[in-house]
Amino acid sequence: MTIMLNIDPRNPDKAKIAKAADIIRRGGIVVFPTETVYGIGANALNPKACRKIYAIKGRAADNPLIVHVSSMDMADAVAKIPDKYKKILKRIWPCPLTIVAKARDSVPKVVTGGLNTVSVRMPQNRVALRLIEESGVPIAAPSANISKRPSSTRASHAKKYFDGAVDAIIDAGSSRFGIESTIIDTDNFMLLRPGAFTSAQIEKEFGKKPRITEESLGLKYAQRPKSPGTKYAHYSPLTPLFLFDGDAKSLKRITSVFKGKFVFIGSSESCMELRKNAKKAISLGKKRGMREIAHNLFHSLILLDSLNADFAIIEGFPEHGMGLAIMNRLRKASGNRSFESEKELRILVGGHG
Repeated sequence: MTIMLNIDPRNPDKAKIAKAADIIRRGGIVVFPTETVYGIGANALNPKACRKIYAIKGRAADNPLIVHVSSMDMADAVAKIPDKYKKILKRIWPCPLTIVAKARDSVPKVVTGGLNTVSVRMPQNRVALRLIEESGVPIAAPSANISKRPSSTRASHAKKYFDGAVDAIIDAGSSRFGIESTIIDTDNFMLLRPGAFTSAQIEKEFGKKPRITEESLGLKYAQRPKSPGTKYAHYSPLTPLFLFDGDAKSLKRITSVFKGKFVFIGSSESCMELRKNAKKAISLGKKRGMREIAHNLFHSLILLDSLNADFAIIEGFPEHGMGLAIMNRLRKASGNRSFESEKELRILVGGHG
Protein backbone atom coordinates (compact mmCIF):
# COMPACT_ATOMS: atom_id res chain seq x y z
CA MET A 1 0.00 0.00 0.00
CA THR A 2 1.32 3.44 -0.93
CA ILE A 3 1.02 6.18 1.71
CA MET A 4 0.16 9.66 0.39
CA LEU A 5 1.75 12.47 2.39
CA ASN A 6 0.43 15.97 1.63
CA ILE A 7 3.08 18.50 2.68
CA ASP A 8 3.11 22.29 2.46
CA PRO A 9 6.18 23.12 0.32
CA ARG A 10 6.79 26.39 2.20
CA ASN A 11 6.42 24.92 5.70
CA PRO A 12 7.06 21.15 5.61
CA ASP A 13 5.33 19.15 8.35
CA LYS A 14 8.07 17.67 10.56
CA ALA A 15 6.07 14.57 11.48
CA LYS A 16 5.32 13.71 7.85
CA ILE A 17 8.93 14.32 6.81
CA ALA A 18 10.05 12.07 9.68
CA LYS A 19 7.69 9.33 8.49
CA ALA A 20 9.08 9.45 4.95
CA ALA A 21 12.66 9.59 6.25
CA ASP A 22 12.08 6.49 8.36
CA ILE A 23 10.94 4.66 5.21
CA ILE A 24 14.17 5.69 3.46
CA ARG A 25 16.34 4.55 6.39
CA ARG A 26 14.57 1.18 6.48
CA GLY A 27 15.34 0.54 2.81
CA GLY A 28 11.99 1.67 1.41
CA ILE A 29 11.08 3.78 -1.61
CA VAL A 30 9.68 7.32 -1.41
CA VAL A 31 8.58 9.57 -4.27
CA PHE A 32 9.38 13.17 -3.38
CA PRO A 33 9.34 16.61 -5.04
CA THR A 34 12.33 18.59 -6.22
CA GLU A 35 12.45 21.95 -7.98
CA THR A 36 12.92 20.16 -11.33
CA VAL A 37 10.67 17.06 -11.38
CA TYR A 38 9.51 14.49 -8.83
CA GLY A 39 12.05 11.79 -7.96
CA ILE A 40 11.69 8.16 -6.88
CA GLY A 41 14.17 7.80 -4.05
CA ALA A 42 16.03 5.31 -1.86
CA ASN A 43 19.03 5.31 0.46
CA ALA A 44 21.94 5.79 -1.97
CA LEU A 45 24.24 3.72 0.26
CA ASN A 46 21.88 0.72 0.34
CA PRO A 47 22.35 -1.35 -2.86
CA LYS A 48 19.31 -3.54 -2.16
CA ALA A 49 17.06 -0.48 -1.84
CA CYS A 50 18.49 1.08 -5.00
CA ARG A 51 17.86 -2.11 -6.98
CA LYS A 52 14.18 -1.67 -6.12
CA ILE A 53 14.20 1.63 -8.04
CA TYR A 54 15.48 -0.10 -11.17
CA ALA A 55 12.88 -2.86 -10.84
CA ILE A 56 9.95 -0.51 -10.21
CA LYS A 57 10.87 1.80 -13.10
CA GLY A 58 11.94 -0.95 -15.51
CA ARG A 59 15.25 0.90 -15.77
CA ALA A 60 18.33 -0.47 -17.55
CA ALA A 61 21.09 -1.47 -15.12
CA ASP A 62 23.75 0.65 -16.86
CA ASN A 63 21.72 3.86 -16.52
CA PRO A 64 23.20 5.68 -13.46
CA LEU A 65 21.14 7.29 -10.70
CA ILE A 66 21.56 10.84 -9.41
CA VAL A 67 22.50 11.08 -5.74
CA HIS A 68 20.74 13.93 -3.91
CA VAL A 69 22.50 15.53 -0.95
CA SER A 70 21.65 18.23 1.57
CA SER A 71 25.15 19.54 2.36
CA MET A 72 28.63 19.82 0.90
CA ASP A 73 29.88 17.38 3.54
CA MET A 74 27.38 14.80 2.30
CA ALA A 75 28.42 15.50 -1.30
CA ASP A 76 32.07 15.04 -0.34
CA ALA A 77 31.22 11.69 1.26
CA VAL A 78 29.98 10.26 -2.05
CA ALA A 79 32.05 12.11 -4.69
CA LYS A 80 35.64 13.30 -5.18
CA ILE A 81 34.73 16.75 -6.41
CA PRO A 82 37.74 18.74 -7.71
CA ASP A 83 38.57 21.65 -5.40
CA LYS A 84 38.18 24.25 -8.19
CA TYR A 85 34.56 23.14 -8.68
CA LYS A 86 33.83 22.56 -5.02
CA LYS A 87 34.35 26.26 -4.29
CA ILE A 88 31.85 27.20 -6.98
CA LEU A 89 29.30 24.61 -5.88
CA LYS A 90 29.49 25.86 -2.29
CA ARG A 91 28.37 29.22 -3.66
CA ILE A 92 25.62 28.14 -6.08
CA TRP A 93 24.14 24.96 -4.58
CA PRO A 94 21.31 24.24 -4.00
CA CYS A 95 20.26 24.67 -7.62
CA PRO A 96 19.18 22.46 -10.57
CA LEU A 97 22.75 21.52 -11.52
CA THR A 98 24.15 17.98 -11.27
CA ILE A 99 27.87 17.27 -11.49
CA VAL A 100 29.56 14.00 -12.42
CA ALA A 101 32.77 13.24 -10.49
CA LYS A 102 34.80 10.26 -9.31
CA ALA A 103 32.77 8.15 -6.88
CA ARG A 104 33.85 7.35 -3.32
CA ASP A 105 34.12 3.67 -2.40
CA SER A 106 31.00 4.04 -0.25
CA VAL A 107 28.78 4.41 -3.34
CA PRO A 108 27.37 1.07 -4.59
CA LYS A 109 27.99 0.16 -8.23
CA VAL A 110 24.24 -0.21 -8.73
CA VAL A 111 23.99 3.57 -8.24
CA THR A 112 26.79 4.42 -10.69
CA GLY A 113 25.68 2.02 -13.41
CA GLY A 114 28.92 0.12 -12.91
CA LEU A 115 31.12 3.17 -13.53
CA ASN A 116 33.73 4.79 -11.28
CA THR A 117 31.86 8.11 -11.42
CA VAL A 118 28.74 9.33 -9.64
CA SER A 119 26.16 12.03 -10.41
CA VAL A 120 25.49 14.37 -7.46
CA ARG A 121 23.26 17.35 -6.86
CA MET A 122 21.70 19.42 -4.08
CA PRO A 123 18.02 20.11 -4.87
CA GLN A 124 16.62 23.61 -4.45
CA ASN A 125 13.47 22.39 -2.74
CA ARG A 126 12.69 22.70 0.96
CA VAL A 127 10.81 19.39 1.19
CA ALA A 128 13.56 17.46 -0.59
CA LEU A 129 16.32 18.98 1.57
CA ARG A 130 14.41 18.32 4.81
CA LEU A 131 13.80 14.71 3.72
CA ILE A 132 17.51 14.13 3.03
CA GLU A 133 18.55 15.82 6.28
CA GLU A 134 16.06 13.83 8.36
CA SER A 135 17.02 10.57 6.65
CA GLY A 136 20.67 11.22 7.44
CA VAL A 137 21.75 9.58 4.18
CA PRO A 138 22.12 10.72 0.57
CA ILE A 139 19.11 9.75 -1.54
CA ALA A 140 19.50 8.19 -5.00
CA ALA A 141 16.59 9.32 -7.12
CA PRO A 142 15.93 9.29 -10.85
CA SER A 143 12.80 10.97 -12.18
CA ALA A 144 9.54 9.45 -10.95
CA ASN A 145 8.30 7.78 -14.11
CA ILE A 146 8.22 4.39 -15.74
CA SER A 147 11.33 4.21 -17.93
CA LYS A 148 10.91 5.90 -21.32
CA ARG A 149 7.71 7.69 -20.20
CA PRO A 150 7.31 11.42 -19.41
CA SER A 151 8.67 12.54 -16.05
CA SER A 152 6.32 13.38 -13.18
CA THR A 153 5.99 17.03 -12.27
CA ARG A 154 3.03 16.46 -9.95
CA ALA A 155 2.31 13.84 -7.30
CA SER A 156 -0.78 12.80 -9.31
CA HIS A 157 1.52 11.80 -12.21
CA ALA A 158 3.65 9.67 -9.89
CA LYS A 159 0.55 8.07 -8.36
CA LYS A 160 -0.58 6.92 -11.83
CA TYR A 161 2.83 5.35 -12.39
CA PHE A 162 3.57 3.89 -8.96
CA ASP A 163 0.49 3.55 -6.75
CA GLY A 164 0.96 0.29 -4.86
CA ALA A 165 4.58 -0.10 -6.02
CA VAL A 166 6.29 2.43 -3.72
CA ASP A 167 6.01 2.92 0.03
CA ALA A 168 5.09 6.61 0.01
CA ILE A 169 4.46 9.56 -2.29
CA ILE A 170 4.94 13.09 -1.00
CA ASP A 171 2.57 15.60 -2.58
CA ALA A 172 4.00 19.12 -2.33
CA GLY A 173 2.47 20.67 -5.43
CA SER A 174 3.77 21.18 -8.94
CA SER A 175 7.52 21.23 -9.64
CA ARG A 176 8.84 24.75 -10.21
CA PHE A 177 10.94 24.12 -13.33
CA GLY A 178 9.20 21.04 -14.73
CA ILE A 179 12.32 19.82 -16.50
CA GLU A 180 15.25 17.83 -15.10
CA SER A 181 18.54 19.19 -13.80
CA THR A 182 21.47 20.06 -16.02
CA ILE A 183 24.35 17.56 -15.85
CA ILE A 184 28.02 18.52 -16.25
CA ASP A 185 30.96 16.12 -16.41
CA THR A 186 33.73 17.66 -14.29
CA ASP A 187 36.42 15.54 -16.00
CA ASN A 188 36.19 17.34 -19.37
CA PHE A 189 33.59 20.03 -18.56
CA MET A 190 31.12 18.59 -21.03
CA LEU A 191 27.38 19.16 -20.96
CA LEU A 192 25.93 15.66 -20.60
CA ARG A 193 22.31 16.79 -20.32
CA PRO A 194 20.90 20.31 -20.70
CA GLY A 195 18.33 21.19 -18.09
CA ALA A 196 16.91 23.84 -15.81
CA PHE A 197 20.34 25.43 -15.23
CA THR A 198 21.17 27.04 -18.57
CA SER A 199 24.50 27.09 -20.43
CA ALA A 200 24.66 30.86 -19.90
CA GLN A 201 24.37 30.33 -16.14
CA ILE A 202 27.12 27.69 -16.27
CA GLU A 203 29.43 30.05 -18.16
CA LYS A 204 28.71 32.86 -15.71
CA GLU A 205 29.34 30.77 -12.59
CA PHE A 206 32.22 28.61 -13.83
CA GLY A 207 33.90 31.16 -16.09
CA LYS A 208 33.87 28.92 -19.17
CA LYS A 209 31.45 27.37 -21.63
CA PRO A 210 30.64 23.67 -21.35
CA ARG A 211 31.42 21.50 -24.36
CA ILE A 212 28.18 20.66 -26.21
CA THR A 213 27.92 17.49 -28.30
CA GLU A 214 25.27 15.73 -30.40
CA GLU A 215 24.42 13.69 -27.29
CA SER A 216 23.84 16.96 -25.38
CA LEU A 217 21.36 18.08 -28.02
CA GLY A 218 19.49 14.77 -28.04
CA LEU A 219 20.54 14.06 -31.63
CA LYS A 220 22.54 10.98 -30.70
CA TYR A 221 22.61 8.46 -27.83
CA ALA A 222 25.73 7.80 -25.74
CA GLN A 223 27.05 4.24 -25.97
CA ARG A 224 28.25 4.20 -22.35
CA PRO A 225 26.12 6.61 -20.30
CA LYS A 226 27.92 8.61 -17.61
CA SER A 227 24.66 10.17 -16.52
CA PRO A 228 20.90 9.70 -16.83
CA GLY A 229 19.18 10.81 -20.03
CA THR A 230 22.06 10.20 -22.44
CA LYS A 231 21.66 6.66 -23.82
CA TYR A 232 18.07 5.44 -23.82
CA ALA A 233 14.78 6.70 -25.22
CA HIS A 234 13.13 8.99 -22.69
CA TYR A 235 10.02 11.04 -21.94
CA SER A 236 7.86 9.39 -24.63
CA PRO A 237 4.06 9.30 -24.44
CA LEU A 238 2.25 6.18 -25.67
CA THR A 239 0.65 8.24 -28.45
CA PRO A 240 2.96 8.53 -31.51
CA LEU A 241 4.57 11.96 -31.30
CA PHE A 242 6.11 13.86 -34.22
CA LEU A 243 8.24 16.98 -33.91
CA PHE A 244 7.59 19.88 -36.28
CA ASP A 245 10.92 21.55 -36.98
CA GLY A 246 10.03 23.85 -39.87
CA ASP A 247 8.41 27.16 -40.73
CA ALA A 248 5.56 27.75 -38.29
CA LYS A 249 3.55 29.67 -40.89
CA SER A 250 3.21 26.55 -43.05
CA LEU A 251 2.11 24.16 -40.30
CA LYS A 252 -1.59 25.01 -40.62
CA ARG A 253 -1.51 24.14 -44.33
CA ILE A 254 0.54 20.97 -43.78
CA THR A 255 -1.83 19.60 -41.15
CA SER A 256 -5.09 20.50 -42.89
CA VAL A 257 -5.28 17.05 -44.53
CA PHE A 258 -5.27 15.36 -41.08
CA LYS A 259 -8.10 17.42 -39.62
CA GLY A 260 -9.44 16.08 -36.32
CA LYS A 261 -7.02 13.14 -36.14
CA PHE A 262 -4.15 14.64 -34.16
CA VAL A 263 -3.46 16.52 -30.94
CA PHE A 264 -1.25 19.60 -31.26
CA ILE A 265 1.11 20.64 -28.45
CA GLY A 266 2.86 23.98 -28.73
CA SER A 267 2.90 27.68 -27.98
CA SER A 268 -0.37 29.48 -27.27
CA GLU A 269 0.10 31.44 -30.50
CA SER A 270 0.42 28.27 -32.58
CA CYS A 271 -2.51 26.68 -30.76
CA MET A 272 -4.70 29.55 -31.93
CA GLU A 273 -3.62 28.83 -35.51
CA LEU A 274 -4.04 25.03 -35.30
CA ARG A 275 -7.14 24.66 -33.12
CA LYS A 276 -9.48 24.13 -36.10
CA ASN A 277 -7.28 21.41 -37.60
CA ALA A 278 -6.41 19.57 -34.38
CA LYS A 279 -8.61 17.27 -32.34
CA LYS A 280 -7.32 19.26 -29.38
CA ALA A 281 -4.64 21.92 -28.99
CA ILE A 282 -2.62 21.90 -25.75
CA SER A 283 -0.89 25.18 -24.96
CA LEU A 284 2.52 25.13 -23.30
CA GLY A 285 2.59 28.91 -22.96
CA LYS A 286 3.64 31.93 -25.00
CA LYS A 287 6.54 31.55 -27.46
CA ARG A 288 8.78 33.87 -25.50
CA GLY A 289 7.96 32.25 -22.16
CA MET A 290 10.47 29.39 -22.27
CA ARG A 291 10.33 28.74 -18.53
CA GLU A 292 6.56 28.38 -18.69
CA ILE A 293 6.89 26.06 -21.69
CA ALA A 294 9.39 23.89 -19.82
CA HIS A 295 7.16 23.90 -16.72
CA ASN A 296 4.15 22.62 -18.69
CA LEU A 297 5.92 20.17 -21.02
CA PHE A 298 5.75 16.84 -19.19
CA HIS A 299 2.26 17.47 -17.84
CA SER A 300 1.11 18.03 -21.43
CA LEU A 301 2.75 14.81 -22.64
CA ILE A 302 1.04 12.86 -19.85
CA LEU A 303 -2.29 14.54 -20.64
CA LEU A 304 -1.88 13.59 -24.30
CA ASP A 305 -2.36 9.88 -23.65
CA SER A 306 -5.85 10.48 -22.22
CA LEU A 307 -7.10 12.09 -25.44
CA ASN A 308 -7.29 9.01 -27.70
CA ALA A 309 -5.73 10.67 -30.76
CA ASP A 310 -4.20 8.85 -33.75
CA PHE A 311 -0.99 10.83 -33.26
CA ALA A 312 0.34 14.10 -31.91
CA ILE A 313 2.43 16.94 -33.29
CA ILE A 314 4.65 19.00 -31.03
CA GLU A 315 6.17 22.33 -31.99
CA GLY A 316 9.93 22.94 -31.91
CA PHE A 317 11.48 25.96 -30.18
CA PRO A 318 14.68 28.04 -30.58
CA GLU A 319 17.70 26.38 -28.94
CA HIS A 320 18.91 29.11 -26.66
CA GLY A 321 18.52 29.47 -22.91
CA MET A 322 16.00 26.94 -21.60
CA GLY A 323 15.19 26.09 -25.24
CA LEU A 324 18.28 23.85 -25.39
CA ALA A 325 16.84 21.59 -22.68
CA ILE A 326 13.33 21.73 -24.14
CA MET A 327 14.51 20.60 -27.57
CA ASN A 328 16.59 17.82 -26.00
CA ARG A 329 13.40 16.50 -24.37
CA LEU A 330 11.31 16.94 -27.53
CA ARG A 331 13.78 15.01 -29.68
CA LYS A 332 13.87 12.17 -27.19
CA ALA A 333 10.10 12.17 -26.60
CA SER A 334 9.46 12.00 -30.34
CA GLY A 335 12.22 9.45 -30.98
CA ASN A 336 13.78 12.07 -33.29
CA ARG A 337 10.83 11.68 -35.67
CA SER A 338 10.66 15.18 -37.12
CA PHE A 339 9.14 16.73 -40.23
CA GLU A 340 9.08 19.99 -42.14
CA SER A 341 6.72 19.13 -45.02
CA GLU A 342 3.38 17.43 -45.67
CA LYS A 343 5.17 14.60 -47.48
CA GLU A 344 7.38 13.89 -44.45
CA LEU A 345 4.37 13.97 -42.12
CA ARG A 346 2.46 11.55 -44.37
CA ILE A 347 5.39 9.12 -44.18
CA LEU A 348 5.53 9.37 -40.40
CA VAL A 349 1.77 8.92 -39.99
CA GLY A 350 1.74 6.05 -42.48
CA GLY A 351 4.40 4.28 -40.47
CA HIS A 352 2.10 4.29 -37.46
CA GLY A 353 -1.21 3.59 -39.16
